[in-house]
Amino acid sequence: MRRVSTRLGELDCQVVDGVAEGASPELAVVLCHGFGAPATDLMLPAMKLVELKPELGPKVRFVFPAAPLTQEFMGQRIPAWFHLPEEVLMRQERNWEQFAVSTPEGLAQARRGVMSLVSALAAATKLPYGRIVLGGFSQGAMLTTDVALRLEEAPAGLCILSGTLICQDEWKQRAEKRTSLPVLQSHGRVDDILAFHQAERLNELLTTAGLPVEFLPFNGPHTIAPEVLERMAEFLHARLTSR
Repeated sequence: MRRVSTRLGELDCQVVDGVAEGASPELAVVLCHGFGAPATDLMLPAMKLVELKPELGPKVRFVFPAAPLTQEFMGQRIPAWFHLPEEVLMRQERNWEQFAVSTPEGLAQARRGVMSLVSALAAATKLPYGRIVLGGFSQGAMLTTDVALRLEEAPAGLCILSGTLICQDEWKQRAEKRTSLPVLQSHGRVDDILAFHQAERLNELLTTAGLPVEFLPFNGPHTIAPEVLERMAEFLHARLTSR
């Protein structure tokens, strides 16, 4: 697998694939990291996907963008896609009803960055949006959900790994126009950062709107469980082979 540092649209990215020299990928997968993590944070899980489904290796290009913003947390400036309330970061009691309907500060800028990445990626690979999967972990999952519901064309799929509900009213309205978008959603039942019941609310919003969502709860915290990677490998393989 090759790894290249490049800029796609407005974002610095790490790009990894095993596509033969001179050939084009048949599918692209954009994975956005969570709060405080580097662009490379989801690289090892992605390589596990290829290990689980070797057919992905020579045909799929993985793109790992870096968040363009930072947020102060515990005296440090760390990578962030958008601003998160301190009570979320400190795992304190929070008003989930208010959080679900909020539009976080910085989300519009992050959205623009990922949309510019998708546009540049499509141009570089000559892949339509319908051959590009979006996904991410935690804050990256929230961002890619927002983008997937807003792109001018639906992407090939959406992987929501331990994400949660924000922009509730707008997401509901936009989801009703994205009923062909396949979604894989996972969340730990003992997640103490983004509550499990909020993931259930997001799942209800998407399924009620008519999207085909596969929901994978697991007995764990705020993480990506091994069984999630196994199912995600199958999900990506299905997107690769569907025409």
